[in-house]
Amino acid sequence: MNPTQLLIPLTWQPPADWRRVRCLDAHTGGEPLRIYLDGYGDIPGTSILDKQAHCREQLDTLRRATVWEPRGHADMYGCIVTEATTPDGDFGVIFTHNEGYSSMCGHGIIAATTALLDTGVLPMQAPQTCLRIDSPAGRITAYARIEQNRVASVYFHNVPSYVVELDAEVAVPGLGTVRYDLAFGGAYYAYVDARELGLDTGPDNAAALIAAGRAIKQAVMDSRPIQHPEDAALGFLYGTIFIDAPRGEGADSRNVCIFADGELDRSPTGTGVSGRVAIHHARGELACGESLQIESIIGSRFRAAVHSTLDYCGHAAIVPEVEGQAHITGRHEFLIDPADPLAHGFFIR
Repeated sequence: MNPTQLLIPLTWQPPADWRRVRCLDAHTGGEPLRIYLDGYGDIPGTSILDKQAHCREQLDTLRRATVWEPRGHADMYGCIVTEATTPDGDFGVIFTHNEGYSSMCGHGIIAATTALLDTGVLPMQAPQTCLRIDSPAGRITAYARIEQNRVASVYFHNVPSYVVELDAEVAVPGLGTVRYDLAFGGAYYAYVDARELGLDTGPDNAAALIAAGRAIKQAVMDSRPIQHPEDAALGFLYGTIFIDAPRGEGADSRNVCIFADGELDRSPTGTGVSGRVAIHHARGELACGESLQIESIIGSRFRAAVHSTLDYCGHAAIVPEVEGQAHITGRHEFLIDPADPLAHGFFIR
């Protein structure tokens, strides 16, 4: 075959009974986001949590088919774009991962905002475009900085974030007594100083970090209830975050997040750094208007700041501001053949 023949447009069309799922792919600081533009159909519900429950109960085979292998992998992450469920919202988001669904996702907010504006799905306005996003955890307000008709970066104001407990302790098989802080930044995390466990937070130590993160998460879940003050559906421990000294010049700290079913976040984790600034503020280490540069396991960075403070259901809470950069990596039309015995996916770690 002449190689130039490969440039001829593909005229084949899949059978009518095959499901088509159209996506944009992007990454924020190295962490992937698969953005579902169509294929899910209408998702009923008067709130994003209602819509998320419908996806979990009625459409979960689509999550597994496009997040798991052979179309995805164990560390894939997704975002189903829906209509807004509030009168002034611009759109809604339902976040997916290898284990199921999350309450909020900072890297996902940055990537979805970037991709939907850069591709013209939503209108762009320079020098800054504001989008009001309905998430399972609540309203997120994202601000895209526009330069030369492209999104240069995105910062967002997260849901109220707060500390549940500082310096808690838990017995973890194989690790002994582990000290941790428990905080909410759109999701609940146990924050652990990696140096106290002698854990290296470089990418070459990923397997050990995943194993330790899963063990700590399980031990914390077994030792205490995780209760959200407003909605029981948000009351679960999402993951473990290892804190370490930075390795890059100009960074203040390092976050390595192990979440869901042993996923390792390549970014600093938007909800994770939200909880981090809540912890620093509670300890008197970070005032309103002050920020940190927090790096990930691969050195990518988020700026995280205390935007404002408030009382949230009896908690001394903050509104975090988190900023990062995202880039589009592809666009796809996935096809699901109903005769395929692996149509609904699998993954091997």
